[in-house]
Amino acid sequence: MPRRPSGKAGLMSTIATQIAKVVTRIREAEQAAGRPLGSVGLLAVSKTQPADAIRQAHVAAGLRDFGENYLQEALDKQLQLADLPLSWHFIGPIQSNKTRPIAEHFDWVHSVDRLKIAERLSAQRPAQLPPLNVCLQVNVSLEPSKSGCSLEEAPALARAIAQLPNLRLRGLMAIPAPSDDPQQQRAAFARLRQLQQALSADLALDTLSMGMSQDLEAAIAEGATWVRIGTALFGARTYGASA
Repeated sequence: MPRRPSGKAGLMSTIATQIAKVVTRIREAEQAAGRPLGSVGLLAVSKTQPADAIRQAHVAAGLRDFGENYLQEALDKQLQLADLPLSWHFIGPIQSNKTRPIAEHFDWVHSVDRLKIAERLSAQRPAQLPPLNVCLQVNVSLEPSKSGCSLEEAPALARAIAQLPNLRLRGLMAIPAPSDDPQQQRAAFARLRQLQQALSADLALDTLSMGMSQDLEAAIAEGATWVRIGTALFGARTYGASA
């Protein structure tokens, strides 16, 4: 029998296989929704994963976009992977005292939910960098434990953020309450899509960051442009001191 690859070769083979499966799901969902192939981006959620797993995902499958929740862990991995042409997305809750390094070291922030945070990111974005791409996080399921502004607060907040000089408001992000019912999944994502459509009357929005491993098909059916996938790519997470 042929020997299974071990070590880095085995890691690369496993990650490549998992990425291929997820990409197939995304493309099939695009087709089922009547959307152009390639219209949905894969954001690999690499929080708690080692830098080597990110390197292998890039080398094996060409992934460039990686999402991180924990600031210090992300900064450490950025240093280890500085030789690669990666795009870094911050997707976790943001504390006021963490805005400067986020503004300095990330290309995207998906989790802006307060004007104060947006103002700090804009003021602290280095002048030599392009505007920071941001999404307004909306709590579409009204969960007390979740970050995000309400649907009612979103229009005024989005318009205020769009005026900040060093940010580019790209769209909206949501993490709906978990559900195994595809209709409930779609209903939550539809609320975000409808909000984006309403805002697009006077704001140039092109991004809906919504959908994860368990509900990406429903998200794509409702217009997602980024799906955030972690466990389905890298396996179970191991939470440690960095989290």
